[in-house]
Amino acid sequence: MDIYVSNLSPTVLGEDLKKQFSKFGVVSSVNVIIDKYTNRSKGFGFVTMPNDTEAEKAIQEMNGSSLDGKAITANKAKPREEKNDRSSHNNRW
Repeated sequence: MDIYVSNLSPTVLGEDLKKQFSKFGVVSSVNVIIDKYTNRSKGFGFVTMPNDTEAEKAIQEMNGSSLDGKAITANKAKPREEKNDRSSHNNRW
């Protein structure tokens, strides 16, 4: 299960998230989103946990918890929507 984690402090790294979420089970990947222009964290990221039961427990426990002085939000990640779906727009060329 992919977990969306937001309200991260700019100093939080992937290994920090992995350490916190590993308390609840296996973490297969972590990705803190970095702004390509400033090279700084955008304040959110994703944690992937293969076991849904462990992931649900992690979400329950981590949502609202403090990490590096900020209360983080953790939710089940939603599928990404297509930004350039031209079939849903009326193009007037």
